[in-house]
Amino acid sequence: MVLDGQQDASITAAAQALRAGQLVGLPTETVYGLAADADNDQAVAQVYTTKGRPADHPLIVHVADASGIGHFARNVPAFAQALVQAFWPGPLTLILPRRPGHGAAAAGQQDSIGLRCPAHPVAQALLRACVAAGVHGVAAPSANRFGRVSPTTAAHVQDEFGDGLLVLDGGACAVGIESTIVDCTRGVPVLLRPGAITRAQIAAACGIAPLSKEELPAHTPRASGTLEAHYAPNAKVRLMDTKALQAGLDLLGSDAAHLAVYARTPLRAPQVLLRRMPQDAEAAAQELFAALRGFDDAGVRLVWIEWPPATPEWEGVRDRLQRAAAA
Repeated sequence: MVLDGQQDASITAAAQALRAGQLVGLPTETVYGLAADADNDQAVAQVYTTKGRPADHPLIVHVADASGIGHFARNVPAFAQALVQAFWPGPLTLILPRRPGHGAAAAGQQDSIGLRCPAHPVAQALLRACVAAGVHGVAAPSANRFGRVSPTTAAHVQDEFGDGLLVLDGGACAVGIESTIVDCTRGVPVLLRPGAITRAQIAAACGIAPLSKEELPAHTPRASGTLEAHYAPNAKVRLMDTKALQAGLDLLGSDAAHLAVYARTPLRAPQVLLRRMPQDAEAAAQELFAALRGFDDAGVRLVWIEWPPATPEWEGVRDRLQRAAAA
């Protein structure tokens, strides 16, 4: 059941459902989430079961504002506080030491927990209504089957889970890829997953350049969306440079049935489904998952994608495509 997220009655219905231990499809600026009361272990277990997600793979908990941190986390370092001040509400998740007795199932039983304050107005309205109803935060991984392409519209969520799930329609997601994740449990910021907020922005906000997880591998907490293979359509994804793309298309010629190409560079490909990737990284991120879903809807079996530029603003898109190709 899809409800208009702009209506007060829809927000009330969704908050009541979450309070009762049910699941809700939640729009955020990044992707749509499959939400449950983060302190209700049975409800959180439903998220894992519905997605087919391993129970030790943690979920991100969404809170209405920075005051929600104290319910789920403890010992918040100064640089994490600076990141909250700079980027919340927004597409940034912080991994923080978890307060015992709160969010254990959502954290995959780790002693750390991922927290985010989404900027989407429908998400904000729902989270505020949840707090008023006694729900301090919602665990909300992407609303899709585990490992598959994330949803960026209410229709995508309905396609994944059918009419039995209450979904708040907040329109198409403005960012389009999942949040940047920064681990704040080891004394310095460590980037676990790139996203719309870049390394340079993190460094400017907190005064410390974030390390890569490879630079500080010991005791790295598990985090959402960091498996090698993830975000994959049904079609097989292959990343290629421009020269290899055109050479492959020339070689296949009229035998290129069931092939799609997603590229920034104009290519000669009259026999294939060709979609132009935006030249701008932000626009490419916004449409990425919808494009991959569209190729599946068209029934293609193979998608050739031009490598995104190796520049900082494209890091989030490159990350998602590399994981999609690894599936």
